[in-house]
Amino acid sequence: MRKIAFYGKGGIGKSTTVSNIASALVKLGYRVFQIGCDPKSDSTVNHNQGRRIPTILDVMRQGDADDMEAFVFQSESGVYCVEAGGPLPGTGCAGRGIIAAFEKLEELEVYERYRPDFVLYDVLGDVVCGGFAMPIRNGYSDQLYIVTSGEMMSLYAASNIVQAVKNQQNKGYAQIKGLIVNEKNIENEGEIVAKAAAEMNVPVAFTLPRDKIVQEAEQQHKTVVDAFADSDMAKRYLALAREIANG
Repeated sequence: MRKIAFYGKGGIGKSTTVSNIASALVKLGYRVFQIGCDPKSDSTVNHNQGRRIPTILDVMRQGDADDMEAFVFQSESGVYCVEAGGPLPGTGCAGRGIIAAFEKLEELEVYERYRPDFVLYDVLGDVVCGGFAMPIRNGYSDQLYIVTSGEMMSLYAASNIVQAVKNQQNKGYAQIKGLIVNEKNIENEGEIVAKAAAEMNVPVAFTLPRDKIVQEAEQQHKTVVDAFADSDMAKRYLALAREIANG
């Protein structure tokens, strides 16, 4: 089992990227968990016809915390979906909610039961403190990819994430595998990202071009890999999934 965390600034297309990677890995024959680690709890909506599934924290609040089937849902495409969830508005710390959710997954031995080949953590990357750093420490994930573009704020968030890992590299943090560039078609984007990656001393692992077919798939509440399997963009996601699987 390989556990991989994906970080990136909110709005960068991280959940879309992770969902397509998950669907692609399933098509390649792997058993895959996708775990949303954002209080919005919308990481897995494109696996579930746009529907938000009950979160771990929802289930815990309802008193069904020992029933893992109450929060683990397998999509029609075969991806196992889990959302960590967050506290009720104004009642607690979202980062602490992630910690509680991870502890529950460990307590119930969810991975031992389902035995996935890959666990993909989709994590809000605007901040790397407290519970939001949980997926990249304490052995929860083996590897880390950062989704970014050539936009200043997304690269700033990426740099913060890299610095957080490097500051804690002797404490069991995940290994940084590189940047996944989700292009926004800004001027000289490739050069901007390449320069920033060199300054971070992190490789550019893969580049995804901007393509309107991504939005067309999301309008159907599906991934590109599932909605437009023969498209060039689906082939790109499959190539990315193969690279991750071989890495």
